[in-house]
Amino acid sequence: MELLFPLLHALFLLSFLFYIFIGSYGFVSMEGNSKFPSNFLFGTASSSYQFEGAFLSDGKGLNNWDVFTHKIVLISGTILDGSNGDVAVDHYHRYQEDVDLMEHIGVNSYRFSLSWARILPKGRFGNVNKAGIAYYNRLIDALLNKGIEPFVTITHYDIPQELENRYESWLSPEIQEDFKYYADICFKYFGDRVKYWVTFNEPNVAVICGYRTGVYPPSRCSGSFGNCSYGDSEREPFIAASNIILSHLAAVDVYRTKYQKNQGGQIGIAMNAVWFEPFSNSSEDKLAAERAQSFYMNWFLDPIILGKYPAEMHEILGGELLAFSKYDSEKLKNGLDFIGINHYTSYYVKDCIFSTCEEGKGSSKTEGFALTSAQMNGLTIGEPSALAWLYVHPQGMEKIVTYIKDRYNNIPMFITENGFGMSETSYHINTDALNDVKRVEYLNGYLDSLAAAIRKGADVRGYFVWSLLDNFEWKHGYSIRFGLHHVDFVTLNRTPRMSAFWYKNVIEEHKDRVGIRIGHTQER
Repeated sequence: MELLFPLLHALFLLSFLFYIFIGSYGFVSMEGNSKFPSNFLFGTASSSYQFEGAFLSDGKGLNNWDVFTHKIVLISGTILDGSNGDVAVDHYHRYQEDVDLMEHIGVNSYRFSLSWARILPKGRFGNVNKAGIAYYNRLIDALLNKGIEPFVTITHYDIPQELENRYESWLSPEIQEDFKYYADICFKYFGDRVKYWVTFNEPNVAVICGYRTGVYPPSRCSGSFGNCSYGDSEREPFIAASNIILSHLAAVDVYRTKYQKNQGGQIGIAMNAVWFEPFSNSSEDKLAAERAQSFYMNWFLDPIILGKYPAEMHEILGGELLAFSKYDSEKLKNGLDFIGINHYTSYYVKDCIFSTCEEGKGSSKTEGFALTSAQMNGLTIGEPSALAWLYVHPQGMEKIVTYIKDRYNNIPMFITENGFGMSETSYHINTDALNDVKRVEYLNGYLDSLAAAIRKGADVRGYFVWSLLDNFEWKHGYSIRFGLHHVDFVTLNRTPRMSAFWYKNVIEEHKDRVGIRIGHTQER
């Protein structure tokens, strides 16, 4: 057994080198100069609940996902393998090891999220947990010592359970004060070293899954949308979204008025961004694709950047759409410095206003009467994966980036997540687990598509692979793996996959082409 892991690793490396020499992968071809700017951020991404573990260590309070995953074992199938993030990959205790892995790959940035309940166990109703502050200070300093730029998300789905218990969290305007208070503390303690802030990760996913379908906490839904004990799928998502948008505004206002001038950073938001392809060339399906985008991503970005909801939402929802005050609308305009794009897949879209649609995702009034699916009438938009929602459609990367560029006047963008999930039957390591050919093909295709968008003028400044390590993948638990590194979930040993070496090669090629050493360049 002592010889097994070295032997597997040697075989894996030989196969990887073989693929390089025979040229099976383009590795993002680089004729002349690099396809990416010289100061481009190449990173990996993670989130606190999915990585940290240590769920009640050193004063951390319970968050919504702690409670959800512990309760949900009674509800069959919600977390597919019955697991939780109590230990996850123990990044809390092993962060230095993981920073060393990043250094070996050569990334110059690491996107991670802060655990709100680790910093404020009871929100603004309790004290700041100094042990939590100390942990993130250690992590940030460890990154900077290796020349890796911290790219910090303030909240990635998880909030203190205290706020849910007190006033139902995002359904109450009171949450705006809590998020403002929390963001202020983050800027105060970490902003001298953190130059990139993301307020929310995928608020569109959090709202849809938490308040429309109920598959994420707080598990609220109604009618045909899901199986929940309480909730209103046609009303509550818009209340929650409004409070998230205004919370983002509050945090940006605090940063810009109190911290940005002295700290010199930038602040934005990260959206889940799907490319919606019209199912046909009909004008109806083209309009439906635009509605799908407006009811999914533009729902949040339009108010934050343009100060109002998309026209398509107003036309369909009318007075049912919560209005912003004149004061809020003025402050919402230009409410970010950059847009984070989490892009994985694309869907077809079919009109449900002028055509009869079967029930399905997007077909209802509150979703814009735009049926979305990766498969329609026998056509599949791309190669399927182990995840029902992820189909391989690399051209979608160029299209969604170009769409955002054109709609929002080419505000700076970062690809804050992009990755490929694979199913493995064993927690333990084997050669198949390391030879992740499909992941390399996926990442290479999407990164090449991103380069095409940049050549056409898109102001994209960074790219973060999801993820550095296999981790807790929300409702899939540990049954789906996205990591550049395999994690043995019994021993928690990390082992690089072919994709880790591929990414290292991409970064080194870029470094060689632009003639600089990729690393931390900001003056402190």
